[in-house]
Amino acid sequence: MDTTWQHTTVLLNEAVDSLLATTGELAATDPAATADRAAGTYVDATFGRGGHSRLILSRLSPQGRLIAFDKDTEAVAEARRIPDPRFVIRHEGFSHLTDMPAASAAGILMDLGVSSPQIDNPARGFSFRFDGPLDMRMDTTRGQSVADWLAEAEVQQIAEVIRDYGEERFALQIAKALVARRQERGPVSTTAELAQLVAGAVKTREPGQDPATRTFQALRIFINAELEELQQALEASLDVLQPQGRLVVISFHSLEDRIVKQFMTKHSREVYDRRAPFAEPKPMKLRTIDRIKPSAGEVARNPRSRSAIMRVAERTAA
Repeated sequence: MDTTWQHTTVLLNEAVDSLLATTGELAATDPAATADRAAGTYVDATFGRGGHSRLILSRLSPQGRLIAFDKDTEAVAEARRIPDPRFVIRHEGFSHLTDMPAASAAGILMDLGVSSPQIDNPARGFSFRFDGPLDMRMDTTRGQSVADWLAEAEVQQIAEVIRDYGEERFALQIAKALVARRQERGPVSTTAELAQLVAGAVKTREPGQDPATRTFQALRIFINAELEELQQALEASLDVLQPQGRLVVISFHSLEDRIVKQFMTKHSREVYDRRAPFAEPKPMKLRTIDRIKPSAGEVARNPRSRSAIMRVAERTAA
């Protein structure tokens, strides 16, 4: 495997500490609680380059187990280099949490960031900083690339994607420019072509932000169905987590974090049936624990961590 592109795991210790922690009440009443946690089954729902997985394994007991998911074939190849019988990697998106047995996991970790090797490898087409094929698929063995989709999509479809997933106010202008270019000279097929076209259509931008930032984010999220998969995985986590099992989610942009925040908030309160005002409320399914951002030191060492937000919740006994 090419190791040219290195990856620095964001919130490494904070995430694993939160995942394996026991509640104060549980730890106080049961001295064996920490040992029990180390013997549990955990899920690294987005293996990436394995920073979180390796640290989790180092903290598990011989009875512990770690199941990891990833759609990226390069990530799966990296995972298969871990010679640990307690570890298994599945070449699937983390929406496949639905395949796991109910109440089978002591903790689930979701790191929603794109790994540095994906961004920095021009052949993957994720970044406007390098010229390469306009692909952006997490799993290059299946599905449609961004270039293929842009070669067929209509103006309104393109505008909706860029507006909804990139929060780009010049979405319509960009979409019109893409279709006009396709009609005149053929569709864009490289990252440099797309970045140049967007720069010509976006009239103003926040200081320090490349005009193509929002468009590239939008197309990546759309082509990989990232938000839909996140919603499916979050809902599945309610069934898969054991009582007092931890859910730890690291988000990198507002669209993801909004979904995670709303999910945790929704399931962290009792639900009353307005049609039966005197009935017992349905108990809450989660208890929110924490919200953590990278320290100033981590941001200085790894600027890509600056937008990260980690939210932690715990499955209740309900």
